[in-house]
Amino acid sequence: MTPHMNTRRAAALTAVAAMVVVGVQTGTATAGTGTGDSTASSSGATTLGVNTATQRTTALRTAQSDTPAAAEALGLGGQEKLIVRDVIKDAHGTVHTRYERTYAGLPVLGGDLVTHTAADGRSKGVDKATDARISVPSTQPKLKAAASARKVVWAGDGKPALAFETVREGVQKDGTPSRLHIITDATTGKKLHSFEAIETGTGNSQYSGQVTLSTTKGGSGFELTDGDRGGHKTYDLGQGQTGTGDLVTDADDTWGDGTGGDRQTAAVDAHYGAATTWDFYKNELGRDGIAGNGKAAYSRVHFGTGYVNAFWDDSCFCMTYGDGADDKSALTAIDVAGHEMSHGLTAATANLDYSGESGGLNEATSDIFGTSVEFFADNTTDPGDYLIGEKIDINGDGTPLRYMDKPSKDGGSADYWDAGVGDLDVHYSSGVANHFFYLLAEGSGAKTIGGVDYDSPTSDGSTVTGIGRQKAYQIWYKALSVYMTSSTDYAGARDATEKAATDLFGADSAELAAVGAAWNGVNVK
Repeated sequence: MTPHMNTRRAAALTAVAAMVVVGVQTGTATAGTGTGDSTASSSGATTLGVNTATQRTTALRTAQSDTPAAAEALGLGGQEKLIVRDVIKDAHGTVHTRYERTYAGLPVLGGDLVTHTAADGRSKGVDKATDARISVPSTQPKLKAAASARKVVWAGDGKPALAFETVREGVQKDGTPSRLHIITDATTGKKLHSFEAIETGTGNSQYSGQVTLSTTKGGSGFELTDGDRGGHKTYDLGQGQTGTGDLVTDADDTWGDGTGGDRQTAAVDAHYGAATTWDFYKNELGRDGIAGNGKAAYSRVHFGTGYVNAFWDDSCFCMTYGDGADDKSALTAIDVAGHEMSHGLTAATANLDYSGESGGLNEATSDIFGTSVEFFADNTTDPGDYLIGEKIDINGDGTPLRYMDKPSKDGGSADYWDAGVGDLDVHYSSGVANHFFYLLAEGSGAKTIGGVDYDSPTSDGSTVTGIGRQKAYQIWYKALSVYMTSSTDYAGARDATEKAATDLFGADSAELAAVGAAWNGVNVK
C-alpha cells in the first residue's frame, strides 16, 4: 500500500532516494566471478538486475546514513527510527530499500516497510507491513516480565501495543528443535501472537547420482569447503543435535558411495544441493548468496536418530538434515536443499511471519524455489518436476510430500483460498501459492512435463495459459524481495506479484494478465 504524502514530504523522500541511488551506483555493475557455473550470466539475472555483495555493502552504508532524513520524509514520529535491512537495485535502475523500525529504542515487530525509488530519484511509493501510526501511551510495562523477555512494540495487527517477546526452546512433535516466539501484551498479559523460528521444511550422492563437488585441500586430504561459493561447509553431527559436529573430510577427494550406509553420501547430497542453490540464486536471480552478501550458510547432516525432517535455523544461518526413519535415507534431495536455503532467502528479504497466511506464503516460497533449483540443476538422476520431496519417500509409500499442480492430493493442502486458509498449518496453507505458481508457469489442465503427468484445476473452471517457469520465478522473487513485507497475506501477494510483473514485463503484458488469471484460478480475487 502506498500512503498519501504531502508535497514537502514527497520532495524530501525524493532527495533521500537520490542519495541512495548514488550509493547503489558505486561499485561494479556485474556479478562477482567464481568458477564454473557460479558466475551470473543467464537471462534470469539480467532481467532482474545483478546485485553484488560489494555493491550491496556500499548501498547499505549509504542508506543507513540517510535514515534520519528518510524517517522525516516518510512522516514518522519523533520516537521512530529506521534500520536498513536490504537494498536492491533492479534492471531498470529502481532502488528498493527495506527498513525495520524502532520506537523509543524498542524494536517494532510488524513495522517493516520498503521504499521504491526510480533511477532519476523520484519516489515510486512505499509498501508497509502496517498502516497504523506507531505509538504507545507508555514504554513502561504494567506487568513484570520474565528475565529472558525482550520489551518490544507489537504492530502486527490492530493498534500497536507495548509487549514482551519471550522465546521458548524445546522440541517439536517430530523431533525438530523448537524456538517458539511468544508476544504478550505488557499491560494485560494477553497473548498477542506466536511464531516458530525453526522453519522445516566427484561425489556419489544418494539422490543425484555422481556429481562434481567444490572442495578444499587440507593438511591431510580434502574437506567439504566450497571456496567458490562463499565458503560453504558441510558438517557431520554424528547423530548429535547441537553444535556443528565435524567438518567432513576425505583422503582422496572421492566422496561417498551413493548409498545411505556410507556417512559421506548424505554430505555429498547436502553439499551439492547447497552449491546448486547458490548458482541458481546468482545465475537466475542476480543474488550473491542467501543474504546477498556473498557469504555462505553451512550444512549439517546426520542430525539425531530416526529424524524424518530437515530444517533451516536463521540463528545459526544453517541447514540441518535428518537421516530418515531408518537412519539411511537422509532428507538431502536437491529440492529439499533448495527449500531449506530458501527459508534463509525469505528471512533476508520479506521475512514473512511464520504463521497464518504469511506463514503459508513463507513455506510456498521455499517450495517454489526448491522446485526451481531442481529444474535448474538439470540432473538426469533427479530431473525437475512439480512434486516436492518425491525422492526422499517421507510418507513411506513412494508418494511425494506435496504436489504443486493440485496440492490437495496430499490429503491436507488447500487448492484454493478461502477465509479459513490462514488457520491451517503453514505447510497446508502454502498450497494456494504453490498452485498459483504452477498455473502461472505451466497453465491449467492435463499435460505431461518431463515424463510426469499433471492435471491442474481452477476454482472457477477458467483456463489459464502458463508463461513458463523462468518468468514465473522471476516474478515471485521480485515480489518477495522488494514488495512483500512480514505481514503480507494472499491478497497482498497478488498485489506484490502484479507490481513485479508490471516492473519486469510491462503494464500491458501477457505476463501481467497471466498473473491475474492464475490468482483468479486459486480464488484470490
